[in-house]
Amino acid sequence: MDYTEYIESNADIMLGKPVLKGTRITVALVLQKLSEGATADDIITAYPNLTPVSISAVLAYASDVVSNETIIAAA
Repeated sequence: MDYTEYIESNADIMLGKPVLKGTRITVALVLQKLSEGATADDIITAYPNLTPVSISAVLAYASDVVSNETIIAAA
């Protein structure tokens, strides 16, 4: 999935945090809701302009960020 079709970062929106395009819903908010046990359907009910595909885009983005992070070894 090309999550760049669904996620953007713009300094004028939510201080540049990654959001779902056309919204002020941050990637972090969606991930937090999922980590608290919410289902995709729960999130879509709370934020009706989201779709199952946009939730998947958040997960794809998070996976990409984590898999490309730099590990700093402890001294």
